Amino acid sequence: MADTNFRGDVLELTRELGATTMRYPGGNFVSSHRWEDGVGPLKDRPRTLDLAWRTVESNAFGLHEFMDWTDRAGVDPYMVVNLGTRGPGEAAALVEYCNVAKGTTLAELRQKNGVDAPFGVQLWGLGNEMDGSWQVGHRSARSYGEVAGQAAQAMKLVDSSIETVLCGSSNMTMPTYASWEAEALDAAYEHIDYVSLHQYYDPEKYDEQSFLASACSMDRHIEDAIAAVDFVRARQHRQRRIHLAYDEWNVWYQSRFREPYEWSSMSESPRVLIEDDFTVRDAVVAGSLLMTLLRHADRVRIACQAQLVNVIAPIRTFGSGSAWKQPIFYPFALTARHARGDVLRSELSAPTIDTERFGPVPAVDVVATHDETDGKVAIFAVNRSRQPITLQGATTGFGELTVTGHHVLADEDTSAVNTPENPLRVRPRDLPVTSAGTGNCRQTLPPVSWNLITLAPAAP
Repeated sequence: MADTNFRGDVLELTRELGATTMRYPGGNFVSSHRWEDGVGPLKDRPRTLDLAWRTVESNAFGLHEFMDWTDRAGVDPYMVVNLGTRGPGEAAALVEYCNVAKGTTLAELRQKNGVDAPFGVQLWGLGNEMDGSWQVGHRSARSYGEVAGQAAQAMKLVDSSIETVLCGSSNMTMPTYASWEAEALDAAYEHIDYVSLHQYYDPEKYDEQSFLASACSMDRHIEDAIAAVDFVRARQHRQRRIHLAYDEWNVWYQSRFREPYEWSSMSESPRVLIEDDFTVRDAVVAGSLLMTLLRHADRVRIACQAQLVNVIAPIRTFGSGSAWKQPIFYPFALTARHARGDVLRSELSAPTIDTERFGPVPAVDVVATHDETDGKVAIFAVNRSRQPITLQGATTGFGELTVTGHHVLADEDTSAVNTPENPLRVRPRDLPVTSAGTGNCRQTLPPVSWNLITLAPAAP
């Protein structure tokens, strides 16, 4: 039976954020996780060791609590199976518990635990970062691909409607990067629907201009993954294309992180576990990463910002105190609300800025979407420079459109953060509409800013 004592403020902020899919139970945590420990009466659930983060896991929040929470938050579940210490049999059993209506022991166990109808989980991850030496049960690419293919086959025999996600490289610096994707997928292609991508962007690892241009790295990452996946498709003479799930991405001050093996003891729910405070500059970068994901929406069909609350998250809380929005909350929420319909092709001419990591890059990046239902166009733009830049252009092929709004996230202090004492220090503001006429956009982008410019059909 699920414990429904959830924080209402976090649920409200999750809905406002506009998230549509939530991945569970992780992350490194999943590679030694037993889902059976998190079902049934709370008093009977075991206290276990979480080997990934060196903590004590109470299992008080388990499978039923997660499904209840997703229902209340209005998001779809993305379930990950343990392929670190477990295998295809246990993965298929979890699908059976979740998705078989009745007539089997596991379906009856779900009913005994208080849920009569199947959960109907459609999206399933096949382990997590299995190329990483930090992962419990990590494997070689070929070994992982074979096990993942066997697991996916067994899972789809239980429920043929589900989709599966194969682990790609943990990040772009892995020594087996790209070859891992190709070799693992080569062993499992028939049963796979997506390949995952993970990457984090550290503000302290590079110079400021390189950090502001982090989307250049994500763009390259996506193109590399498409090349690796399509190579396997061609090699195996397949017609069906595999898509991408960029299911871990965010800004993360990873250089400050202490590895779990350095911790002196295991405790339950430790405080300050990667609880980064995000700045205006971080939010501008997060917004530009969202733009890159939009640009590749033809192949990136799933994208999950990691994570939701406290841990490198858009939402922060303190114990029984209030919850508040971090600056990275706003680009996600506005993109989720306004990026609708088709992603448009954008032709851009812009000045460049010099970066140590990427060389000269465009100072401005732009992505636009068009919603056929109401005719509206949303232009997402980032200014990576320390100077204001005027964005001037025209939309064609959509009739007469006029600029209706310009929302910007920027601040003279690019290091400004939100705190419990001042939770609205950083938030979007509206700039005056200076564009004139129909089909024309002429708006000034403030220095180091993320912008949303909306256009709508002209009034008759």
